[in-house]
Amino acid sequence: MVDAPGAGAAWFRAHGLGNDYIVFRSGDAWTLTPRAVQRVCDRYRGVGSDGIVLELPPDPLRPGVFGLRMFNPDGSEFERSGNGLRVFGASLATASRVGEDPFHIEVGGGRVRMQVMGREPGGVLDISVEMGRASVEPAVVGMDPARLEPTEGAGTGDLVLAGGERVTIRGVSVGNPHCVVFTDDLSEEALGRLGPQLTGHPAFIQGANVQLARVEGPGILRIAIWERGVGKTSASGTSSCAVAVAAVHEGRVEPGEVEVRMEGGVLRVTVTPQLDVGLRGPVEEVARGFLTPGFLEALQQGE
Repeated sequence: MVDAPGAGAAWFRAHGLGNDYIVFRSGDAWTLTPRAVQRVCDRYRGVGSDGIVLELPPDPLRPGVFGLRMFNPDGSEFERSGNGLRVFGASLATASRVGEDPFHIEVGGGRVRMQVMGREPGGVLDISVEMGRASVEPAVVGMDPARLEPTEGAGTGDLVLAGGERVTIRGVSVGNPHCVVFTDDLSEEALGRLGPQLTGHPAFIQGANVQLARVEGPGILRIAIWERGVGKTSASGTSSCAVAVAAVHEGRVEPGEVEVRMEGGVLRVTVTPQLDVGLRGPVEEVARGFLTPGFLEALQQGE
């Protein structure tokens, strides 16, 4: 459990291509138990979102660095989200807590560099994140090599699913674990069949975010996303990064800027030959508000 928003439990809500997060600042108004997170993220009984970003109290040993924790709508904590990071960046920018200069955020045991690149019509913010160096090593991704079957082509290996189906996957870590499957079939049926099996496959020690992906042209990828702890998702920053890394590593696209298309829209990912990753795209603020005293009491009581 972790203490969550105080000072009236103020919140900020924004989305990156339909992938939305609520930002709270740490305090003493309620505690982020899994049940409380579920209730706040509920789109009918709470504020509604794909997750919560919690800003931690300032650390005097790291002046100017913002510390975060992130939670899925099922109440589980996870390492990082590219869109969640950018939503948090938008919350800082709209409150004039950051300007045009780069700033740093610590989340999931790592530090990333962010920058507000500009404002688009309608108040949409253009925000970039330097995600750091990705890895395709199974140990870094959090994979159990004993669960992998050798593959004939590119990929980390094959995973055996229900009914004996074999799927060639590429494991990628961009600070959180991903399972990329290159396939021509990005249909909802394929995602609904493969996503739940792959995200919780025993090969991934702590689960994985799943992407079905195909190359649509030079430097252009299209993906469908099944997120760990969420399910089908219209957009994801780290998923976009993971697929771009997998495509560059396997020689499917050239290093450099990759356009990643998904249901929610387009993100731009830059991948170097060494697999250093940058993410850039729009964030739109939706609403700000406060949790009411009655709702806070319900959260405290676990209702």
